[in-house]
Amino acid sequence: MNPLIFQSDFGRADGAVSAMYGVAYCVFGDLKISDLTHEIPQYDIWEASYRLIQTVSYWPEGAVFVSVVDPGVGSTRRSIVAQTEGGQYVVTPDNGTLTHIKKLCGIRAARVIDESVNRLPGSGESYTFHGRDIYAYTGARLASGIIGFEGVGPEVPVESVVEIPFVPAKLEENEVSGTIDVLDVRFGSLWTNIPRELFLKMGVSYGERIEVIIEKRGHTVYRTSLIYAHSFADAFIGEALVYVNSLDFMAVAINQGNFARAYNVGTGLSWRITMRKSTLNR
Repeated sequence: MNPLIFQSDFGRADGAVSAMYGVAYCVFGDLKISDLTHEIPQYDIWEASYRLIQTVSYWPEGAVFVSVVDPGVGSTRRSIVAQTEGGQYVVTPDNGTLTHIKKLCGIRAARVIDESVNRLPGSGESYTFHGRDIYAYTGARLASGIIGFEGVGPEVPVESVVEIPFVPAKLEENEVSGTIDVLDVRFGSLWTNIPRELFLKMGVSYGERIEVIIEKRGHTVYRTSLIYAHSFADAFIGEALVYVNSLDFMAVAINQGNFARAYNVGTGLSWRITMRKSTLNR
């Protein structure tokens, strides 16, 4: 028996999450179920993908994640289970939710769910709650050991797993640039796709000042010089800083403040960030 972890954009205002729990426990009553989050913004496949990469590799081999952010429910999109290079499993619609895992963690194998076997009995005419009827049911069967990975369904090429647009960070002429992928939600910090190792190729050290330029669709919305801090304690309260986040990527924050709210900064491919050794005094 392995852990079963749920993620969705359902929220908890109604019974959707509880229904998925119920299906899982009916499959096997001794399952250990946890939540990643159910607060993904509605239909936001990108954030669902990012929250998986933020979490999956910290769970043991064999852990089963069920991720349901599914604006195409009932369409021709596939339902799949992916096995990561670390040996965890992700049960999800094949709509791009696996983008970050595929790019950054790696997918070892993928299988399409055979719904003739792996579907909640009596749900065959329901096409709007696959999170309950297919994903929670299949995830519970896999986590409990009722089926192995081969019992999910036919294998498909890893290359066929759907990806959403993903622009890698780059280093050019002593500056790094990338995208603002997601927020550290409660604190408003900006998490970029710039890896620490790429950032350090500029020859910077803790305590130096970094010029940070944030653009939205080519228009500059923020530009100033920030300290490259080892931790938040290296900056004054209310001071902005550049730091390495928990995923080993570069991030921007305000010590005990909310950077995204203060400067009205969002996330996604339309938001670009550039960092270089500062030529500014502040």
